Amino acid sequence: MLTELLHRGVSFSVEMVDALGYAGVVLLMFLESSFVPFPSELVMPQAGYLASQGRMNAAIAVAMGVFGSWLGALLNYYLALRLGRAFFLKYGRYLLCPPPTFAKVEAFFQRHGEIGTFTGRLVPVVRQYISLPAGLARMNMARFLFFTGLGSGIWVTILTAIGYVAGRNQELIRQYTREWTIWLMVFCAVLLVAYTRMRRRRGEAALRDSA
Repeated sequence: MLTELLHRGVSFSVEMVDALGYAGVVLLMFLESSFVPFPSELVMPQAGYLASQGRMNAAIAVAMGVFGSWLGALLNYYLALRLGRAFFLKYGRYLLCPPPTFAKVEAFFQRHGEIGTFTGRLVPVVRQYISLPAGLARMNMARFLFFTGLGSGIWVTILTAIGYVAGRNQELIRQYTREWTIWLMVFCAVLLVAYTRMRRRRGEAALRDSA
């Protein structure tokens, strides 16, 4: 069943990107970045493959991927802003964001602050929903777009490069994606530890200065 669903997802994304080109990349990455859990791993590698065949420009494909991610993230941001936390705890399951998932993502954002919006875009599962707690916190829009674009840009570029190298070999795409996901998780862990320590030191320095 899982293999069949994966095959259908691959076929759907290939047909969409083949037929619609850059617009298909924007549409599918919009879905991936909103509350619809459509994997970006099925979208950007296809764009990378088309770029390797001279049918797309890799840089434009990456830009369209980031643009689609922005649109989906903004949808989640404003849904959270308008509907509030209580709505997602009660009805989130109908938006494919059940309360346990929402609580996990909210805790991630609260622990790491605005930089969590950046690192969250690089973490599986979290990346689809990190915009919800950002909206609840009324995160500054310029900073929200910057950190979302930065994280999305890294992930989209990696997937596009994977597709450029691996073509339509799904097994190779999955292998490369797993390897890069591990490296990104390590990168995020190191970055968050360094950020937390820096913030703690600044707080201690502020206390000493006020004493």
